[in-house]
Amino acid sequence: MAVENKNPRKGKTIRFKFNISWIYILLLIGIGWMFFNQNGANPQKEEWDEVKKQWLAGDIKEVVFVRNEFEGHITMKPDRIEKYSDRFGGNIPSKSPHFVFLVSGSFNAEEMFGELNSQLPESEKVKVVIENKENFWGILDWILFPLLLIFMWVFMFRGINKNMGGPGGPGGIFNVGKSTGKLAEKNEIKVTFKDVAGLYGAKDEVMEIVDFLKNPKKYTALGGKIPKGALLVGPPGTGKTLLAKAVAGEANVPFFSISGSDFVEMFVGVGASRVRDLFRQAKEKAPCIVFIDEIDAVGRARSKNGGFSSNDERENTLNQLLTEMDGFGTNSGVIILAATNRADILDKALMRAGRFDRQIHVDLPDLKEREEIFKVHLRDLKLADDFDLEFLAKHTPGFSGADIANVCNEAALTAARHDKKAIDKQDFLDAVDRIIGGLERKSKIITPEEKKSIAHHEAGHATVSWLLPHANPLFKVTIVPRGQALGAAWYLPEERQLVTKEQMIDEMCSLIGGRVAEEIVNGQPSTGALNDLERLTKMAYGMVTYYGMSDKVGNLSFYDSTGSRGYDLTKPYSEKTAELIDKEVKELIKTIHERTRMILTENRDGFMQLAALLLEKEVIFADDLERIFGPRAGEPKEENVQADPEN
Repeated sequence: MAVENKNPRKGKTIRFKFNISWIYILLLIGIGWMFFNQNGANPQKEEWDEVKKQWLAGDIKEVVFVRNEFEGHITMKPDRIEKYSDRFGGNIPSKSPHFVFLVSGSFNAEEMFGELNSQLPESEKVKVVIENKENFWGILDWILFPLLLIFMWVFMFRGINKNMGGPGGPGGIFNVGKSTGKLAEKNEIKVTFKDVAGLYGAKDEVMEIVDFLKNPKKYTALGGKIPKGALLVGPPGTGKTLLAKAVAGEANVPFFSISGSDFVEMFVGVGASRVRDLFRQAKEKAPCIVFIDEIDAVGRARSKNGGFSSNDERENTLNQLLTEMDGFGTNSGVIILAATNRADILDKALMRAGRFDRQIHVDLPDLKEREEIFKVHLRDLKLADDFDLEFLAKHTPGFSGADIANVCNEAALTAARHDKKAIDKQDFLDAVDRIIGGLERKSKIITPEEKKSIAHHEAGHATVSWLLPHANPLFKVTIVPRGQALGAAWYLPEERQLVTKEQMIDEMCSLIGGRVAEEIVNGQPSTGALNDLERLTKMAYGMVTYYGMSDKVGNLSFYDSTGSRGYDLTKPYSEKTAELIDKEVKELIKTIHERTRMILTENRDGFMQLAALLLEKEVIFADDLERIFGPRAGEPKEENVQADPEN
């Protein structure tokens, strides 16, 4: 009968790897043994006069005298030790020596011990041992602690040096000031503009940098100067880092990459030293590109009040960066690329001409660019035969390249969950719903009254947006809870650069449609319109204070695009103007509320029919609204999709 070997480790060679922590453990054990192990004894100090009395009383069994330390160790007889139990706190010690005494250098041990023993009978005489103690352990005790400190210092800073990215070779802690930038040689960079989908405007601007790195004489021959730096500005996930790599790949030059936070450390002067070392290496590799990601970590505007400066080391690093960028030769062939999504907080000295000569805006992709980005991320996915790429690009407005990559990955996971052989359109729609609204919460308990109120709320949004020509066209409405939202409406907003007052008012009516619907049906509002009211209030104050769309306030804008006000808590207008702004906002919202109520009241039958359909199907689309209300007012343009979650 065969017996299965259930021990997976049986038959395998067990290898032990050395760990530096073992050394620390052994050192601690050794220190504990040396300082706390005294053979288990706890001798009490005794004066020599008292020792002589104990000797003559016949209580002492043995005396060990260490001549070179002038110290004696006394062991008492077992039947006499009880007499001295009070000296040991009532506990009779089990190990010797029991007492210890110290004498001066003039003490003659042989003569004194012999004289005391001569006064005792032969059976009571004390055993005497006189010896010289070796001084090896005394010397070790003296040098062990300094050696231990040096040992721990070396290994501690060796670990810090590794964590900081410094080389682990000769130099140790002194390499902490070296640059931690990663160098990619020109043959190692495989990314080109073919790998960067979309970003037409940004690629056009950086093409000049590529052309200059390839043919510098073309520009310098005419007296032109090489741009020293370019700043890539845009929302997160739009491909700023990828674009910088593509520039280096196209130009076929070395590429230094480093994060702004890598310059600033807890040690004083490290940041400035790393900046100097980075620029020194860049000059040696010229022509090359130096890419500083998230430059706002080190390039934040310097404080005017030194007493409230948040990080002096960061400001010193920034000063060194400014100096190094000025120190380049005009035609050195080194170009600095930096990326940030917070250009408004950067120091003005960093943004002036001669340092970062130009700003390249990397915006969110439009419809055509989204199609190209989808093509890049769909290369390795197995898609259904009837897959419509254009439809998917239309239904992802405001998505960055990173968001699109997330949608493609989530769609693949969704299809795998349902054991599909290929990814179809519904998988991508489910992925968009999950990313925008969150995970569907089927187990959330909702009472019938709450579900009815949610249906009327969402039907109010859908009705108003369908009947107003300038509101965003509706794509889908659901009352299935997702994330923190109990219901949601997906819209198809047009991608426009300018928004008129009429368009904003229609959009605000659509926002408050859910709240008004609750008031009409239930007679009172609920807390479900929290997100709607928040967005409505911001839009109303924006119309009055930013866009000059109020007749009484006038064509004034209190928007600070430069961010120069910083932490100034005072308002840029008087209290009288503030009261006027509040009054105008309230009047505007009141007008919008009355207009929305009128729309829903006049179309109450269709509105109630839509709510009933929503309760029945839980998810409805634009086709359902068209059957109830007829064709949408104005000309709908299905270009994108945008979610409007409800709290």
